[in-house]
Amino acid sequence: MGEAHVRTVDDPPASPPPHGATAERPPPPGRMTRLRAPRAPRLWFEILLIALSYWTYSVIRNAVPEREAQALRNADWIWRAEHALGIAVEHTVNHAVNAVTWLIVPMNYYYATLHFVVTIGVLVWLYRWHPGRYAAARLALFATTGVALVGYYFYPLAPPRLMADGGFVDTLVRHNTWGSMASGNLASMSNQYAAMPSMHIGWSLWCGLTVALLARPLWVKTVALLYPFFTLLVIISTANHFWLDACGGALCLLFGFAVACLWYGTLPHHLARDAAGHKRELVRV
Repeated sequence: MGEAHVRTVDDPPASPPPHGATAERPPPPGRMTRLRAPRAPRLWFEILLIALSYWTYSVIRNAVPEREAQALRNADWIWRAEHALGIAVEHTVNHAVNAVTWLIVPMNYYYATLHFVVTIGVLVWLYRWHPGRYAAARLALFATTGVALVGYYFYPLAPPRLMADGGFVDTLVRHNTWGSMASGNLASMSNQYAAMPSMHIGWSLWCGLTVALLARPLWVKTVALLYPFFTLLVIISTANHFWLDACGGALCLLFGFAVACLWYGTLPHHLARDAAGHKRELVRV
């Protein structure tokens, strides 16, 4: 008699497949699964996509009919609503900060430049250090910006500085700030009645939360979280937005993160840092 074989838990199943049958293989991932899978971003594609997207955003934003009379009526309604809520402090802040030249001038340039510089910087940082999370975070930003265009079209709103009887100071004009499309010689290049929602808040919140959730040094997290708060102070001090415009920007960002979560199945910061690493995890599972 031959030796008896003792089956262990590590042994393969005792019964072989039927004669002529082949071992089943998992079906290949579908097209939607492949599209949703994190992948390493391609530099040339990202540069082209971001440039094209910003150009499209600018064209659509500025193509929206300005409807000045309606925008001013909406501004009056917002101002009355804030008074009713007890949060109408924009006028006080605007005049107080405008009186401090060394403070308001940097704020003017902050408003005119950091909106773009910091956002692009965070995208570059994600591309370089968090490639597996880049596409999901970018989708959240794009969805945030896209839904803002809907607000610009259906709810034209004049900023406080353009209210005829508001008594606000247009600090960009008063202090001859160069390079801003919100006032001065470049104002004709931008829709001046697209204040609701505030993308200064939407984009700065996206930057702040993205960096705070992914960066390791505590001081970096702290600076990232302070960035949207400084931005809020700037847009109020320069009379470019109401408090409620900032709330609209925050709601747009919430929508953007919801879109990214639905598409990728989770929030961007929960994805693997490296797209290749994520693929290896899927294989092991």
